[in-house]
Amino acid sequence: MWSGAKRECFALPLGKISRYSRPMSQNPPNLRPDLARARIAETIREGQPKIGMVSLGCPKALVDSERILTRLRAEGYGISADYSGADAVIVNTCGFLDSAKAESLDAIGEALRENGRVIVTGCLGAEPDYITGAHPRVLAVTGPHQYEQVLDAVHRAVPPAPDPFIDLLPSTGVSLTPRHYSYLKISEGCNHKCKFCIIPDMRGRLQSRPAKAVLREAEKLVEAGVKELLVISQDTSAYGTDWAGRDVKFPIIPLARDLGQLGAWVRLHYVYPYPLCGCDLIPPDG
Repeated sequence: MWSGAKRECFALPLGKISRYSRPMSQNPPNLRPDLARARIAETIREGQPKIGMVSLGCPKALVDSERILTRLRAEGYGISADYSGADAVIVNTCGFLDSAKAESLDAIGEALRENGRVIVTGCLGAEPDYITGAHPRVLAVTGPHQYEQVLDAVHRAVPPAPDPFIDLLPSTGVSLTPRHYSYLKISEGCNHKCKFCIIPDMRGRLQSRPAKAVLREAEKLVEAGVKELLVISQDTSAYGTDWAGRDVKFPIIPLARDLGQLGAWVRLHYVYPYPLCGCDLIPPDG
């Protein structure tokens, strides 16, 4: 798996992949979680279909890549460490800025040159004509968090061939981060219509995950040794406000309280200090 920089196990040669990572952020590499080294134990059996992945963009997209790879592993697919070993390549794109769009098109082009069988997903997939206009040879284009459509495209390109006695999946799924931390995505989309932001157009309106599902995933991650939970969404403050008939006004507050009981360091990302959520997330003496 490749996600914008050289990784210890799943990586492209640095000369090829470096141009994908540098335009995305001005942060030095050691401060960017997506550049951290992650190791995934992978043994490819004879005849096993193999999929490669290039993951671009933000941590929310990285979680999408993890979920796609987890589903593919459960169906018997192997994860290829390079283009030549993959039967097809998934490119998870970013489309937030013009520079990100150009970077995504560049990544798709390289995957087509190096492998030839490419499936495109992610935020830029919300503009399929933009992608196929530049790269008409891609096998399929799907939008963000459209996991089923990605799997259908993979099935068409590379039919699954699982071995139920060999293909085993860890209970925590595929992780693309080091063991000590993991991203925990609690919602998709956003209900705000900020003029500078296209997220609602790409990812839709706010859809919050059930709190029990979030806590169950968090508990499994902590049991697997995760020490730091990075809670992410487009608007973490608004978590749960899309639920009709909810018991509490701001569900992020009890969720944060429950996550804090798990024994891991919990960091809430993208918490905005607007009146919708008030100041209850921060203790008065904090």
